[in-house]
Amino acid sequence: MLLRFLFNLLNNHRVVEKLAESRPIRRAAQITANAITKAQIAGKVASQRVLQSPTMRQVKHEAGQVPGDLGKMGSILKKVKDTFVNEVKQGWKDGSRQIKK
Repeated sequence: MLLRFLFNLLNNHRVVEKLAESRPIRRAAQITANAITKAQIAGKVASQRVLQSPTMRQVKHEAGQVPGDLGKMGSILKKVKDTFVNEVKQGWKDGSRQIKK
């Protein structure tokens, strides 16, 4: 019953216009737009950092080579894994520092 009432209320264009003109709703919209913009910027920066990271360079380099035996393949994968883990840890630290700011 309550949900039906809210549905009818929010489908009334006059009520929606009045709410849109209210200060709390406008402020909520501003905060939401700001959060989305910051998230987009952070995502762009993170993707650029990933593309320039040593891990990505190493993966590109190793992908271009065909190993002669499986033992070499294991050591290559271990190096890639170790580099990737270090990059993730560093990114996690950088991200938490940016969030604190």
